[in-house]
Amino acid sequence: MSDNLTAQHVAKFLQENPDFFVEHSDLFSTLEVPHPHQSRAISLGERQILTLRDRLRDFEFRLADLVRNAAFNESTTGKLNQWCARMLSETSTIRLPGEVALGLAEHFNLQEVAMRVWGLDLPAEGVGAPVDEAVHAYANTLNHPYVGSDTALAPVSWLSAKPASLAILALRVSAHEPAFGLLVLGSDDAQRFNPEMGTAFLETVSQLASAALCRLKTPSILTSA
Repeated sequence: MSDNLTAQHVAKFLQENPDFFVEHSDLFSTLEVPHPHQSRAISLGERQILTLRDRLRDFEFRLADLVRNAAFNESTTGKLNQWCARMLSETSTIRLPGEVALGLAEHFNLQEVAMRVWGLDLPAEGVGAPVDEAVHAYANTLNHPYVGSDTALAPVSWLSAKPASLAILALRVSAHEPAFGLLVLGSDDAQRFNPEMGTAFLETVSQLASAALCRLKTPSILTSA
């Protein structure tokens, strides 16, 4: 043994000699180590049991998180299916845009949902009301949903009241096509749509709404596309 023996040397020795405690099993009952949460000393065996309990508690917390996430995902999937069924069952072209927006608000507990579309076979009022070219340009640059609290954005004015947070989704036939509309989701919860959140679900909503509304595209537009 060297006078320069360190804790690292001891740890390395035990790792390289797994039979050490088999040959010196009495150490488990006689060797004591500090208790991790109290001032008293305990045996190595007791310390190992405490470590295993801590690991088990950590696994239980993780499992509980997984169960909660699974329940939330199941609930969200159910709401998404109901919304899709609502859009698919609507046969009136005039009522379809309303079902898209109203369905989102009702199924996902949103304060308000507003929408404007262009190039569709709809009256030039309500969701089909003309919008500025700046809005068209903004929609074309929106490759991913906007989430945040910037109420100065022009589409926010389509809502009847300023939301605490909002999401703006572009509507387009495919990822490489120009946008033909915008969906604005408003919430009175400041954390509902925050810049740190993922947008995969909102992108799915955008794709489904776009697919439903594409039925209202005029034949000339479909041919040019």
